[in-house]
Amino acid sequence: MSAVEGEPGPSVESSEPGPSVGNSEPGPSVGNSEPGPSAESSELSQDERAELERLRSETAELHHQGNGDDHQGNGKARRHLSWRTPVSIVLIVLGCILAPVAVIGSWASLEVSNTNRYVATVEPLIHDPAIQNYLTVQITDQVTSRLNVTGVVNQASAQLNSKGLTRISSLLSQFGPQIASAVNSFVYSTVHSVVSSPQFATIWVTVNRVTHQAMVKVLSGQGSTSISIRNGQIVIDLGPFIAAAKTDLIAHGFKLASQIPPVHPTVALFQANDLEKAQTLYRLITTGRIVLIILALVFLAAGVWVARHRRRALIGAGLGLAASMLILGIGLNIGRGIYLSSIPKSFPGDAAAAAYDALIHFLRETLRVVLLVGLVVAIGAFFTGPSRAAVQTRSWLRSGPDWIRHYGERRGVSTGPVGQWTYLHRRGLRVGAVALFALIFVFWGEPTVLVVIVLVILLLVVLGLIELIGRPIAEPGPGDEPESANQTPESATQT
Repeated sequence: MSAVEGEPGPSVESSEPGPSVGNSEPGPSVGNSEPGPSAESSELSQDERAELERLRSETAELHHQGNGDDHQGNGKARRHLSWRTPVSIVLIVLGCILAPVAVIGSWASLEVSNTNRYVATVEPLIHDPAIQNYLTVQITDQVTSRLNVTGVVNQASAQLNSKGLTRISSLLSQFGPQIASAVNSFVYSTVHSVVSSPQFATIWVTVNRVTHQAMVKVLSGQGSTSISIRNGQIVIDLGPFIAAAKTDLIAHGFKLASQIPPVHPTVALFQANDLEKAQTLYRLITTGRIVLIILALVFLAAGVWVARHRRRALIGAGLGLAASMLILGIGLNIGRGIYLSSIPKSFPGDAAAAAYDALIHFLRETLRVVLLVGLVVAIGAFFTGPSRAAVQTRSWLRSGPDWIRHYGERRGVSTGPVGQWTYLHRRGLRVGAVALFALIFVFWGEPTVLVVIVLVILLLVVLGLIELIGRPIAEPGPGDEPESANQTPESATQT
């Protein structure tokens, strides 16, 4: 080698230490001015060296996948179209179409089969000012029509006239309309105070809870005594509410209210021109609610499974699910406008809007939850993929736990064997954490958007703890020697 370089140096047969041609030990090249692997390794700590090796292997794998995709794109994929892609697209589209139907079926089934859900739906109505005003007008009309104040005034005037008190009788007849108007105003204000009181809200909840089974009978076509269908409208019996108003009027000193007989007038709740079709659809959706949910999930899972690129298919399924829920929400808003334009003029528009919004409240909450879940799945599938943005994002997220772990280790705080075990099993721990939170979401009674957000945040915290606790196992580099061999007698003595 000295003859080749033109400089004095050890010969091939030299026994003195130095880089020789026949030496199998790795060492620096003679003419190379850059540091070799041993120099690089000596400047890195064990954790940094392990992280470097991991990044190198990940980069090599990405290059290999990229080259493989290029070869496939230039070769077999151009020669024939795989059946997996169109089948996957069809299955995912079918799943996204069935998802809104499953959501509507689940909502309808719970509204009529779960009494607590139904009461939670109608309970806010009694606190809405539009509903309170509508009920006040309806109850006041029923009370005043049975009091017949004008007839009572005329009867009193006739009795006074028969006793010779003509002047007083004339005055009473003259002010009869004003007296009737004053009585009506008094009854209206009293009824409004009753309707807006907590006691009436309790009566409202009790009546709706008792009549829940009656509503089920109406939708199932069996009929009911408290809730029925008249002239294409679903009506409810006002008898219990009139009785409550009568009791309160008597308590306020209005003894004339005691003459009100037990009555059972009705008030329209919802328009039901196509009730027969709605009953048929209700029975179909309620019966097949579980089937629709299972079919939607099976179609989505099968579409992802048969796809050539499952990660891309999972992203598409998540975005498609979110898009289907967005379309459902737009449809509900369009349906709201159609419903409000079709109600009769006798029913106040603000009260009808409040009733519609209360009725579909939980449906909107469910579609928001499913939309958010679809977005979470799509985002999670993207950022766990091999794209440049995903790799850079993961590297940036890992830098925080790595810095905290190295900072602690430089100050004598280390996770030790637990951290090494966590690092070796980090993939299984991640999968287990995701599966655990998925099961929590599935078995949560009625998850809301807030529940989903909290679960996602907790999952990210758990994944971050796995990265923080996981301590890479440092492997000796090609130029490294065991730590005991590099120790000097002085350092060994100090140890």
